[in-house]
Amino acid sequence: MRALVTGASSGLGRDFARELSRRGWNLILAARRVPRMEELAKELKTQVRVIGADLSDAGQCEELYRRTCGERVDLLINCAGFGVFGPFDETDLGRELAMIDVDIRALHILTKLFYRDFKRRDSGYLLNVASSAAFQPGPLLAGYYASKAYVLRLTQALAEELRRDRSRVYIGALCPGPVRTEFDEVAGVRFSVRGLSSAYVARYALDRMFRRETVIVPGFLMKAARFAERFLPDAAVVRAAYHMQRRKEDGGERKG
Repeated sequence: MRALVTGASSGLGRDFARELSRRGWNLILAARRVPRMEELAKELKTQVRVIGADLSDAGQCEELYRRTCGERVDLLINCAGFGVFGPFDETDLGRELAMIDVDIRALHILTKLFYRDFKRRDSGYLLNVASSAAFQPGPLLAGYYASKAYVLRLTQALAEELRRDRSRVYIGALCPGPVRTEFDEVAGVRFSVRGLSSAYVARYALDRMFRRETVIVPGFLMKAARFAERFLPDAAVVRAAYHMQRRKEDGGERKG
């Protein structure tokens, strides 16, 4: 069994690699920071191949597929992503477009290419990392929340296509709330809710993936919040989201 994990140099992607290796999976790790992935590879017990790739470049996304499609990838985890924080009129347009390139375009490209392969052979797992942000609008993280909504809705649509085709291919979306990673500190973003550990989220997500859950929400608080949102008008949800975002420190980016 072989898994391809993007965004594998840190955070949740790194812990997906660790957990998969613990379960006996061989790995292909892809991210920009090759030295970090090489260090990670040294601690893992299964076979690991490291590929440097800047997924904000569509050409490099396609090249990543070409370099790996001949190795029979059984699981793709689209984990690469980040978010830009701040009022929409003040955030940097170039950085936001780079976020869209990684969070949406790269994920779409890799999903499309591997999805086709998986469907042809009628097997394979595809896990897209979205966020609890996908369930609501997010003032001050507007583009990030919107990008995760894209990931969730794309995944749900493809899951229904697979169901109607009676395919054995799995596709699902992981929608965690805040996850404790180094990026919160680097970006200067403080979350009002204590995040889950990335190791726990990776383990939980894989367990639910193999149970073939389409939308995976780790943690009781996020499950409860998602349930409560169903009974609130959109205006109340977006206002509450704004006040939650205001508790974060000014500036910064969110990873994952």
